[in-house]
Amino acid sequence: MNPDGRAIRVLAVLDPSEPHTFVEPAKKIHESQDVSAFLTSKAYSDIMTFILQLNRAMFPTKSPDDTIQTWPLGSEDVQYSAPVRQLQGLLSKVEDIVQEVPPDTGPRRFGNISFRRWHEVLASRASDLLKECLPAELLDRPSSSAEGVTAEAELKAYFLGSWGSGQRLDYGTGHELSFLAFLGAIWKLNGFPQSEFGVEERALVLGVIEPYLELVRLLIKTYTLEPAGSHGVWGLDDHSFIPYVFGSAQLSPAIEATDLTPEEGSLPDAPATGGIMKPTIVERERRANLYFSAIGFIYDVKKGPFWEHSPMLYDISGIQAGWGKINKGMIKMYNAEVLSKFPVVQHFPFGSLFSFDRDPNAAMPPTTVHTTSGPQGRPVVPDAGSLSSSTARPSADAGTKAPWATSGSSTRAPPMGPTAAPWATGRPTESPGAPATLPDTSRLPPGPMAPTRAPWASARPPPPPPGGDGPTKAPWAK
Repeated sequence: MNPDGRAIRVLAVLDPSEPHTFVEPAKKIHESQDVSAFLTSKAYSDIMTFILQLNRAMFPTKSPDDTIQTWPLGSEDVQYSAPVRQLQGLLSKVEDIVQEVPPDTGPRRFGNISFRRWHEVLASRASDLLKECLPAELLDRPSSSAEGVTAEAELKAYFLGSWGSGQRLDYGTGHELSFLAFLGAIWKLNGFPQSEFGVEERALVLGVIEPYLELVRLLIKTYTLEPAGSHGVWGLDDHSFIPYVFGSAQLSPAIEATDLTPEEGSLPDAPATGGIMKPTIVERERRANLYFSAIGFIYDVKKGPFWEHSPMLYDISGIQAGWGKINKGMIKMYNAEVLSKFPVVQHFPFGSLFSFDRDPNAAMPPTTVHTTSGPQGRPVVPDAGSLSSSTARPSADAGTKAPWATSGSSTRAPPMGPTAAPWATGRPTESPGAPATLPDTSRLPPGPMAPTRAPWASARPPPPPPGGDGPTKAPWAK
């Protein structure tokens, strides 16, 4: 219970005694206006509920005697239920297919063509894999309609959507979202034990989601997968988002069962937020923390100064208010940069478990650049003067800024030179030579043809100041 007496909200499960009509999942988001409908749908509400539920479970817990229990990767204090172990077996079988389909050795410009074959093999075995690793009573739960659709049809759609695109040879946050929906669908079908809050949620994050992320990283490296719908250096990460959410929760202040999740502060002895700039700290912490594990993968696959290839994460590393503030910001950013973006959610299919029907309790979202970036019959090329900073060109004087960071002052600018995140709050000042209109790049299909840099970014950032990568404190951070 929260201090105000409200129970912690968790994703509801279907009543097995009541009939349910399963639906073959189908595409519903065809144009940008459909994103607004999605943001008021039952599916959106369920997805956010599930993410917040998992997120809260990853916060350290404080017992009545003031001892603190943390939840690092590989924690022996997390017990895995039979359904979680079955999902671990499923991931292992998916990984085995990599050995069957080695990458093509021929010349290529983008993703490895063998990934297409890997995807075909997975699709051909998907039904058998689900039957081997999930209970028959869950998969074969019948529909109350005469169409004969079972729960398997909905689970299979989200399962297959979790592994990138065999057509575009890419992987991104939309595929990651599909895996969350796969787990959420199993939860709604009562596929996990309903015990004390946090027990099964932590098992899912540490025992299923973390191995999934490691498997995805193997696929990315093996088949050189392109980022799907990437913002290039102006996005948080080329491929993933959820490890930054759950990983920042792991390092946030401990909470009791009745506490609200903290919005600032850090766990005692947690690494400093600027630790991501130090490879030795990253190498140490990646074994225990999801956030640093994701940062470690960036170090594995990218070269050059961190502030240059990952400026958004660099900005965030300067936040002095602690991991609690970063966690709150990551939740907001996930909503804005993943769930509200047409290029990301356009491929998400909707059935009965994640329904496109309107949530009667939902309020209409405001129309923003996030929800209007998509095909509408003709290219969207708004006047630069009316743009939010989601698409406006940053000025030469604007400071780097995460979307939730508060303004502040600093006597020293970040080494990248002042640049604003393309979607940061506030409006950049005009700079000489800024174009009157900007091209709409959101309508480009994700994959190899997507731009790897914002169209207005300088081709060559200024070199870092003498003495290394420069400060980890952003000028706006407290």
